[in-house]
Amino acid sequence: MFVIVMKTNLINSLIVKPNTNTKIRLSDWDPTYSGRMNKEEAERMLNQTLMNQMDNLQYKLFANKSQSLLIILQGISAAGKDGTIRNVMNAFNPQSCKAISFKAPNEDELSHDYLWRVHKLVPGKGEITVFNRSHYEDIIEVRVRKLISKSIWSKRYKQINEFEHYLYENNIKIIKFFLHISKDEQRKRLEERIKNPLKQWKITESDLTEPIYYEEYMKAYEEALWKCNTDWAPWYIIPANTKWFRNFVITQIIVNTLESMKLTFPKPNFDISKYLNV
Repeated sequence: MFVIVMKTNLINSLIVKPNTNTKIRLSDWDPTYSGRMNKEEAERMLNQTLMNQMDNLQYKLFANKSQSLLIILQGISAAGKDGTIRNVMNAFNPQSCKAISFKAPNEDELSHDYLWRVHKLVPGKGEITVFNRSHYEDIIEVRVRKLISKSIWSKRYKQINEFEHYLYENNIKIIKFFLHISKDEQRKRLEERIKNPLKQWKITESDLTEPIYYEEYMKAYEEALWKCNTDWAPWYIIPANTKWFRNFVITQIIVNTLESMKLTFPKPNFDISKYLNV
């Protein structure tokens, strides 16, 4: 019982409370926080319980085919988006799960509205889709890098809320994770990538200049976390300096979300009883 209460309290401490007039200050959220847990306990729960729960719940979602789940991962470079997909989402059957990485829009995408490329990639009924970056880049990145004017990106908070509400009303459950790492941790991880020949392929020139803009990214995220946090698409701020803790809490939140969807197996569309004794 204590474990259940502890996990509930832990998750509740990470969710951004919706409909609040208080602006988000990321300096109030400790990226090194690990919930008074230890690594061995978290990894045991993750591997022995949570991964199996994710697998079973995904199976029900796929069989039911009336709802779907969209998982959004946001964060600055080296925050751990790829690592989360690799270490958490591997519990899912790839038959009904896909991960989508959003890069800078290409020429065709730029010829449409900014949500066009996003909308066509949302999960179908019974599916789970993970966005590695998302439509929030069309507020965050364009704002920090001054790619478009404030008069344009400032309107997108409302547009995104309406878009996500539309998805919610069409049985697409949305959970959004901001992977919060410190400036020092980002610098450390980028330096490790530079020195490791097996990870150099992940680095872009933009990644290497990003630490210069760290404070600007934090300001941009603070506003997005505040203005685009709703009952139907909540934000979770995940302390992500510690990778094992990041993996544990994200998995727990996904399990909780799938359980809240009240998934059931559909009944056969014919009288199966006459075949039971065959």
